Amino acid sequence: MAEPADAAARAADPAAQVAAAFTRSFGHAPEGVWAAPGRINLIGEHTDYSDGFVLPFALPHTLHAAAAPRTDGAVRLRSLQAPGGGAFGLADLAPGAVEGWAAYPAGALWVLRQEGYPVDGLDLLVDSTIPSGAGLSSSAALSCAAVMAGAALHGAEPSASQVIRMARRVENDFVGMPCGVLDQSASMLSAEGHALFMDTRTMETEQVPFAPDEQGMTVLVVDTRAPHRLVEGHYADRHRACQEAAKALGVEALRDVADLDAALAGLASPELRRRVRHVVTENARVLETVEHLRAGRLRQVGPLLTASHMSLRDDYEVTVPEVDTAVRALLSAGALGARITGGGFGGCVIALVEREFVEACGRAVDEAYREEGFTPPSLFEATPSPGAHRLR
Repeated sequence: MAEPADAAARAADPAAQVAAAFTRSFGHAPEGVWAAPGRINLIGEHTDYSDGFVLPFALPHTLHAAAAPRTDGAVRLRSLQAPGGGAFGLADLAPGAVEGWAAYPAGALWVLRQEGYPVDGLDLLVDSTIPSGAGLSSSAALSCAAVMAGAALHGAEPSASQVIRMARRVENDFVGMPCGVLDQSASMLSAEGHALFMDTRTMETEQVPFAPDEQGMTVLVVDTRAPHRLVEGHYADRHRACQEAAKALGVEALRDVADLDAALAGLASPELRRRVRHVVTENARVLETVEHLRAGRLRQVGPLLTASHMSLRDDYEVTVPEVDTAVRALLSAGALGARITGGGFGGCVIALVEREFVEACGRAVDEAYREEGFTPPSLFEATPSPGAHRLR
């Protein structure tokens, strides 16, 4: 496997770096380079598959894909970060036929063909600064970039909404991950200095100003290093529970629950009651967060983040010890609010932190991890960044 490009050079001209790596790997130049970012979900977790509300923003951490078309039906995939990939025939693509990271670009080509796009073979190389397995949506970024590349190289330019829908199909229909549209939408639609408020039922969006640095704050991200794996059934179990609860309550989706107390009283299963309580209260927290951001009341968002975490821990049951330890440490060191972000069962924690407390929060997490004997975490600050686009 090729070594990743030097970080400084990559940051200065990522398109040139990934194009050069493509040429070294395949022996010819790419015809295009696409960029798709990872994402942080500020609030609104496990609401998208219940037609709810979400509020993500794109990270500066980005996946770059260089690609060139082929006319022989062959597909060759390479990554600068991960082994695997390999070569196979386009006609052989089917759900379950490709494993690992390569399943996402393979699935993108399969979906494009399913939807009538004139896709032939493809050479594709990816280079990513999105931490893999951290719950920052590296798979959605890869799916979006591969859909854009596969379509464009064969003469088609699907709209952002079409890319979002097809990238979701990659995960749902090819990989077998029953996700909603949050991750793909965040990767495609985000804008610098904003969070993306989205109604996942109507797909209406609003760019809400979100620039913590202007108010002396930052979003501190803790990669807990607890592996984030969702295809192994946990996510699907939560999805099924929400569908079961909605059916029992006679609503199209849990987003339609108007009286939470009455809904909880109407469910016999304690597990379903917990799942419903999370989704309904999380939707309310998203709406309240948006109102605070519109009014410039960023500090007021902190307690909502913490309440979201408690709900995800107790009602949705998607946290792990590394995550809960990080949240406790951050809050004890002065964070305004902290919560798990992403699908759960590992991944990252985010905290809204005043600038003067950033170092103290980092030390507190490091010390707590040492005491517990956990793998040391990594920390970085998240800046709301642009969405996916073609670089060349």
